[in-house]
Amino acid sequence: MVIQPDVDLLLSTVDSKYTLCIIAAKRARQINDMIHGVRDQALLTMQAPQIAQITSTKPLTLALDEIANGDISYERTKESYK
Repeated sequence: MVIQPDVDLLLSTVDSKYTLCIIAAKRARQINDMIHGVRDQALLTMQAPQIAQITSTKPLTLALDEIANGDISYERTKESYK
């Protein structure tokens, strides 16, 4: 269940709940890949408490926050309707 940011706020930034789901999933995957890359590099140089700090927020939460703040945009293309 999504509590923050508010679902109505999220839906006001996109044209449908399906678009919201796709955008959030794609961005969360990008964030997750980025976190794993940073964490892999961090394992070589950081100590355990610092590594935990990098991954304390879930990627989907970060993605939804970015969508709510207007940091993420999307564009419908003709290919997306096929």
